[in-house]
Amino acid sequence: MTIFSRTRRNLLKLMAGTAMLPLLRFPAVADQQAPLRAIVISDLHSAYERMGQLLAAIETRISADKSPHIILLNGDLFESGNTVAMRSQGEIEWSFLAALAKLGPTVVNIGNHEPDIDSDLAHFVSRAEGLGITVLSNIIDKRSGAPYAPSSKTFEIGGQKVIVAGLATNAINTYPKATREALTIPQPVEWAKANLSEIVKPDAINIVMSHAGVVADRDILPLLPDGTLVVGGHDHLNFVHEAGATRYVHTGSWGTSMAVASIPGPGQAATIETAAIDRSAKPSPALGTLIEKTLAQHLTPEERETVAKTAKALTVDEAGRRVAELIAAKAGADVGFIGHTSFGAGLPKGDIRRYDFNACLRFEGKLMVTEVDGEVLKQVLSRCNQDGDIPLAKRTGDYLYAMPDNPAAKDRYKLVCNDWSATNQKSYFGRDDLTFSEVPDVKLKQTVLTGLS
Repeated sequence: MTIFSRTRRNLLKLMAGTAMLPLLRFPAVADQQAPLRAIVISDLHSAYERMGQLLAAIETRISADKSPHIILLNGDLFESGNTVAMRSQGEIEWSFLAALAKLGPTVVNIGNHEPDIDSDLAHFVSRAEGLGITVLSNIIDKRSGAPYAPSSKTFEIGGQKVIVAGLATNAINTYPKATREALTIPQPVEWAKANLSEIVKPDAINIVMSHAGVVADRDILPLLPDGTLVVGGHDHLNFVHEAGATRYVHTGSWGTSMAVASIPGPGQAATIETAAIDRSAKPSPALGTLIEKTLAQHLTPEERETVAKTAKALTVDEAGRRVAELIAAKAGADVGFIGHTSFGAGLPKGDIRRYDFNACLRFEGKLMVTEVDGEVLKQVLSRCNQDGDIPLAKRTGDYLYAMPDNPAAKDRYKLVCNDWSATNQKSYFGRDDLTFSEVPDVKLKQTVLTGLS
């Protein structure tokens, strides 16, 4: 009997044993490829209380999964409000990037906080690229007229063509003041209309990293081919939106979570997994000791001082609502409001150091009050507390925490908010006809500390 006849007989037996299959199909090479795993993080803001744990989670995921990976950091690695980050010149953040580069292809899309530590954005780009990081941006260096970095790059990962594009927010006042004069930033939607159709390709896995925020992204999504992975940032949100095979994902801020997008191939829908990062988990050896040492070296006695106590840990959203309650009580207002990106890390349980408190409530400010009727309050409240399952069409990007969110009925209501929200009332309150006055001799942070103590 020939080898051919034995092989043929064995094949017939195999087919008979699998009669429920209509035919025996040999998959194409592309079908045998493992899906691309895109690890997505955004808006870290020098979150030392979780950065080591975040790196450990990424290391564990990559070592346990044999699929090809790409790591995507969608802007805002640094935080100027973190005094230790500023004094140490971002030593922890740079070590974090170096560790990521060793794990696999890593892409950073420039956000508005990349120049926090060094106001010359070109220095960030050159140093990151020196570590093996791919930096993307559509920001132009006004001094030279040249882009700080390419706006896209094509990779070959696991045998698949992967195109990644990046764009920034043009909200210039969110960038460090010292760097603004050197930046030319196109309007995100107009830039997307003019450029993305030439960047994305039908034969590639297409990924767009946008640090422009939800409002701009809503208009960018329809411009993209179905099956694109769009990574959002800047607004510190945490959600996944599905539109056909396109996936739009935000992963929160301050290292509180990451997402893993599994993409089978070009034009195919990604499956999104999200994972919370526990600040009490064991940090990566690549960062754990460094973080402890850097904090010990740079924290001042005042920053180590215990300024409040909490009976339980508070998430960012819980802290936001609590602060809204506290400023309402202080001002004798019916409802308190504060912008949600005023908050960073939440609060740990127990003793709260000044350093921890400043990481939670990022900015100092005045308290501002106004009066409105019931209909205006109803309209304002409909835009607040967007941390739940909110349809994309109703998201405003940054939003106000408001407490109480269902006040007793009356003819007129006194409202209080921080001064940033009052100054930018069109963005936060959705209107520009509110007249605010300052609460004299009262500051936001001391009000909150007194209420927490």
